[in-house]
Amino acid sequence: MADGGNYYNEHDDRVEPQFRNRKGRGSHKGRSYDRSRRDRQRGSHAGGFGGAGPRSRLEDTDADVTMSDSSQDNSALQRFNPYGKSSRKGGDGRFDRDRRQGKGGGGGRGGGGGFRGGDRGGGCNSGGGRSRSGWFKVTIPHGRKYDKKWLLPALQNICSIPYTPVQYHVEHNRAHFYVDDTSAASALHKCSHKITDTDGYKVEVHINPSAPPSFLLADLKPEHLDVLRQCMAKRFDGSQQALDLNNIRTDPDLVTQSIEVILNRKTNMEAVIKIIAENIPELTSLNLSNNRIHKLDELTDLVTKAANLKTLNLSHNELKSDRELDKVKGLKLVELWLNRNPLCDLFKDQASYISAVRQRFPRLLKLDGHDLPPPIGFDVETPTIIPPCKGSCFGTDEIKVLILRFLPQYYSIYDSGDRQPLLDAYHDGASFSLTTPYTTQNPSRSSLGEYHKDTRNLKRIKDSTVRFRLLKHTRLNVVAFLNELPKTQHDIASFNVDVNTFTNTLLSFTVSGVFKEVAVDGKSRESTMAFSRVFVTVPAGNSGLCVVNDQLFIRMATTEEIRRAFVAPAPTPSSSPVPTLTAPQQEMLTAFSQKSCMNLEWSQKCLQDNEWDFNRAAQVFTRLKTDGKIPQVAFLK
Repeated sequence: MADGGNYYNEHDDRVEPQFRNRKGRGSHKGRSYDRSRRDRQRGSHAGGFGGAGPRSRLEDTDADVTMSDSSQDNSALQRFNPYGKSSRKGGDGRFDRDRRQGKGGGGGRGGGGGFRGGDRGGGCNSGGGRSRSGWFKVTIPHGRKYDKKWLLPALQNICSIPYTPVQYHVEHNRAHFYVDDTSAASALHKCSHKITDTDGYKVEVHINPSAPPSFLLADLKPEHLDVLRQCMAKRFDGSQQALDLNNIRTDPDLVTQSIEVILNRKTNMEAVIKIIAENIPELTSLNLSNNRIHKLDELTDLVTKAANLKTLNLSHNELKSDRELDKVKGLKLVELWLNRNPLCDLFKDQASYISAVRQRFPRLLKLDGHDLPPPIGFDVETPTIIPPCKGSCFGTDEIKVLILRFLPQYYSIYDSGDRQPLLDAYHDGASFSLTTPYTTQNPSRSSLGEYHKDTRNLKRIKDSTVRFRLLKHTRLNVVAFLNELPKTQHDIASFNVDVNTFTNTLLSFTVSGVFKEVAVDGKSRESTMAFSRVFVTVPAGNSGLCVVNDQLFIRMATTEEIRRAFVAPAPTPSSSPVPTLTAPQQEMLTAFSQKSCMNLEWSQKCLQDNEWDFNRAAQVFTRLKTDGKIPQVAFLK
C-alpha cells in the first residue's frame, strides 16, 4: 500500500496503520484542524446537502484524516471528477447550523462531532489514546487469510487479560473486532508480532480508540418500524416499482414523531431492507441519495431480496472507494448514480471511472444520468462455484501402471538419506528448475526461505543470465542440486496425478501432494508444505521411465491439506535389504496378500505393524480401506 510516497509490504513492520495513531499531533497539523473547524463554523462552504467532503473525513471513525494546510496550492493533486462537478468542499447552511446547535446530524450525540460522534479525533488527541466511548477497535492487517477459529484463540492464549471480542468481521483484506476495556486493549496491543502464522510471518495487532460498534446504537422500536413502513409506502411508486428514500431522515412523517432513520447505521439500513423484502420484493428502482452512506455492507442482501432491481441511486453520499461496489456487484443493474461521492475524485479521467464501475456491473447502460456505449460480451452467467477437485487422471491403464510403478521408486530414494541413486532416473541431458510463489516480502521470514534463493520464478527473475544459471542442466548437476535440498518425507497417499500428454515416445505428467522436512535428528518440522511437480519422461528399458525435464513448485500447504496430511500409513524408506522371513511368516504373507489384494510389500508392512497377528492386521486393513486411507500404490502388483 502507498502512503505519502512510501510503500509498505504486507508484513512489513512499518505498516501504515501504526502511523495513523499519531494523526492530529504536532503544531502544524493542529493548526490545520483548527482552521478547518473554523471554516465550517463560519458556514463559508458552498454546495448541496450531503456534499461535505471535510466533514466526511473527520467523522468517519475508520478513515484517514486529511490535515494538509489549506493555504497550500493543491491544484496539481486534483483528480478527475466525472462531468465536471467539483464543488464538494462543504455542506449547506442548514446542516452547518444544526452542527453548531449540537444536533450534529445524528440526534445530538456528542455535540458538534456529527452523528458518528467524532470519537476518534477526541480519543486520539486527549488522554494518551483513551477512547471516550470506552471502546477500542482491534485491526489485524491482512487478517482475511486467517481462519477466525485459529486467530481468536491464538490471541486469547497469549493475551495477559481475558477479553470478549465483539462483532468480528472482515473488511477488504483486514480483520476487525471490538473490545470495551482499556486494559484489554493495552494487553492486545502487546500481542503484536507475538504469533507466527503458517507462512512464517508475524501477526500484527493494531489498536485504535473507536465509537461503539454500530449494532449497539439504538434500534428502531416496533412502533417506529410501523411509522417507517407507512413512510416508505408513501414514497413508493407502484406504477414504476420505484422507491424514493432520498434524504429520508428529514421526512416530515418521521421528524414530527422524533423518529431518526439514519441509513448509515447498520440496524436502520437492515430495517429498510427487511421492509423491502417483505412488502416490495419486485422493486426495480431504489433511490438512496443524500443519506450519508459510507459503506454498502447491508445492501448486499438486495442481491437476493430485490433480485429485479435495475436502477440504484447512491449519489450525494460518502462512499470513499470503488471497492464498496464489490459488495453489490451481484445486482444486475442497468442504471447507477454515484456522482457527488468522494470515490468519484479518485479517477484520473472519465474513461477509467466508467471502466471501474462497469467491471462490477457489465450490463450497465447509464451512469450518473449519462448514456454509456452498449456493453460488449456474451450473455452467459459467470459460475460462482468452483467445481470440486477430481482424483488422478491417467488416461489409460498402461500409463497408470507405468506412473504408479515409477513414483514409489522415485520418492523412496528421494526421501532416503542419499539421493545419489536418482542418477539412474534422469537422462544425460536432463533439466531441472525450482519455483516458489512470487512475493515481495522478506523471504528469510518465511518457511520457504531455504528454497527461495534457488527459485526460478519468472515474475521475480528478470535477468536472462540469472534465469539460465538457475536452470540445472545434465543429470549430474540435477542430482547434485537435489542432494542439497532439505531432507524430506512425502505423503504418498496425498499424491494426485494428472497426465498432460503422452505418445509412443514421450509421457508428461504432473504429481502434486504434501511433504514435510526431516531434520538431521529425525524429527519433522512443524510446517507442512505442498508441491506440484511436472515430469517429462521418455521410455527406458522394457517398462521404465527416464526423466528429461523436471519442474518442481513448492508452496505452504493449506489448512485442509495439513489436516489430511500423513493420515494413511506409508512405507518407511530404507536402503537396507528386506529381512528374511520364516516359513510361517512367508505363508501368512502370501495368504494376507491374496485376501487383501495388496501387494507383498504393503501386506508385509501391515503384518509387521500388527506383530504378525493375522486377525488384528485384517481388522486394521478393513477399517483403513473403509475410510479410504490406503493409497492406490498398495494394490499395484
